[in-house]
Amino acid sequence: MVLNSNLPRGLRVLVIDDNADDRRLLGDCLRAQGYRLYLADDGHDGVEKARLLLPDLIMLDVSMPICDGIAACRLLKVDPRTASVPVIFLTAAAQPEDRVRGLMVGAVDYIAKPFDFDEVRLRVSIHLQAWRHGAQDAAAVPAGEPPRGLRPVATSEPVSHLDALVFRAAQQLLHEDLAQPPDLASLARSVGTNARRLNEAFRHCTGATVFEYLREARMEQARRLLRETSLAIQVIASDLGYDNPANFATAFRVRFGLSPRDYRKAPDDHLPQSADASLA
Repeated sequence: MVLNSNLPRGLRVLVIDDNADDRRLLGDCLRAQGYRLYLADDGHDGVEKARLLLPDLIMLDVSMPICDGIAACRLLKVDPRTASVPVIFLTAAAQPEDRVRGLMVGAVDYIAKPFDFDEVRLRVSIHLQAWRHGAQDAAAVPAGEPPRGLRPVATSEPVSHLDALVFRAAQQLLHEDLAQPPDLASLARSVGTNARRLNEAFRHCTGATVFEYLREARMEQARRLLRETSLAIQVIASDLGYDNPANFATAFRVRFGLSPRDYRKAPDDHLPQSADASLA
C-alpha cells in the first residue's frame, strides 16, 4: 500500500508516545509513505512541539506518565494554534469507554496496539484527506476569560504558554459542572499536571487559586441567573452546588453586599460592579 495519490508528499505527522519501540515502528511505517515524521516522548513535550511545528496530524498515545493522552489532547484543543489539527489516539486497551473519552476531548479516531500497518496507513490517509478538505477551517476554541472579579497577578514575567493552556483546559472542566466539579487532584490529573502546578497556573492567569476561581465563577453565574432568569433562589443555589440556600445567601451577601433576593430586586444602577471587586 502506498501513500494516497491525492495527498502531497511531505505532510507532517507528530507521534507522541513514551514507548521508543512504538515510536520507531510508526516512524518507519509513515516515512515509507512519504510523510515527514516528528517525535515526542511525553505529553508536555508533544504539546509544545505541536505548537511550534503545526503538524498536519497528531498521533497520541493514551497511556503516558504525568501528562497522558487525554490530558494532552485537552491542552491541544484549547490552543487556537493546534485546536483544528486532527488527533488519532494510540492505545493497547481500546475499550468502548476509552474511545468515548477520547472522542469527547476531541480525537477523531483510535488505532489499537499492536499496530496493523495497513490500518495505520489507511486511517492516517483518511484523516489527512478530511483535514485538507476543510477540517482545518474548524473554529478554534477561544481563550477563556476569568470571572470579572478576578485579575491576573501583576508580574514582570509573562504567563507561560503551558500555564495558559493548563488554565484554559481546567477552566473548561470546571464550567462543565460548577455544582460538582472534580476535586483539585483529579482536576490536575485531567490536564496533565499536579495540584501545586495547577494552582500556580491559576494564580498566574487569574490572580486566584483554583478554589478561589471556582467560588468567583459560581458567584458570577449566580449573579447572571438572578438578573436574567426567574429561577427560584433555592434552585439557583442547588444548581451551583450549595446544599443549603442559607449558605448560598450568606456567600452571595459577602461577595456582593446584598442578599440574592435584594440583588434581584435592585435597580441596575444600584447594583455592585463585580469587575471592580477584589479577592481580599
